[in-house]
Amino acid sequence: MTVSQTRFLALVACALSPLACGREAAAPPLVAVDIQAQRFGGPSEWSVPVNIGATVNSAASEANAAMSSDELSLYLTSNRAGGLGGTDIWVAQRACGDCAWGAPVNLGAPINGLGVEAGPRLSIDGHLLFFQSDRPGGHGAADIYVSRRDNPKDDFSWGDPINLGTGVNTASNEQAANYLQSAEDGAGNLYFNRDGDIYYAAVTRDGETRGPAVFVSELSAPTFDQHASVRKDGREIFLASNSRPGGLGGFDLWTSTRRSVHEPWSRPVNLGAPLNTAVTDQQPSLSSDGRTLLFASDRPLGFGGNDLWISTRTPSGH
Repeated sequence: MTVSQTRFLALVACALSPLACGREAAAPPLVAVDIQAQRFGGPSEWSVPVNIGATVNSAASEANAAMSSDELSLYLTSNRAGGLGGTDIWVAQRACGDCAWGAPVNLGAPINGLGVEAGPRLSIDGHLLFFQSDRPGGHGAADIYVSRRDNPKDDFSWGDPINLGTGVNTASNEQAANYLQSAEDGAGNLYFNRDGDIYYAAVTRDGETRGPAVFVSELSAPTFDQHASVRKDGREIFLASNSRPGGLGGFDLWTSTRRSVHEPWSRPVNLGAPLNTAVTDQQPSLSSDGRTLLFASDRPLGFGGNDLWISTRTPSGH
């Protein structure tokens, strides 16, 4: 087994195992987004996380998930029975925002293969799916790919995945892509982690890179930081870290903000209880409206190794 393969398997274990554990200069100005900035007016109160339930979670591990912008499709990573490889990408659907989730369905080929596919993230318009894979033809143990679909409501019409190329992918491990998209001029930034450090890369509306990735120094530490999830207005970001000072467990959830998209991120702050526990809480994914946080945890009362949990917040003064 090569060093790269060993590294990659360790990172897969980080995503799915309870015992498991990317850098950028200050991010350049992001383009204006297609909504008015959401102002939460001070500290937000997060609800006690709720297990998303046995229909979605299983005795295996469910992790690394994200919802579509209409919150009717839930894309997740799992090693449950019925998959094609080590971990596959699955999708659960529901008829309305308050409806129960249906059982996850494997996306099948061409998204999933015989190896490891994980970390699904959708563009806001629903036409792009970013994920990581160790499939043949990549640049390292794990690369980030993008797939496109014409119908943003059809979860089973994804086209052949395209490797994002050397602007993003290297001989290291690239994972957990999160696309901050602008509706104004089509530009955007793709946040991701590379071997435990957070980077971003400028990308087009079609998901094509526009230059080499840049290290986000203010969001990285001499530890392991991963799974950045950016609020739609570009002013708030969530990430997971396993050994920053002030943490409560193995991996904790952290957040950072900035007053405008033209400024650097603040020093990340631990989200504390009830989101974080003495065990592993990781892989945050923020909903399009910024009020719901989905994450993976091996906390008690779960159904498997890692389960998906969900928390909501009420903005201060609302």
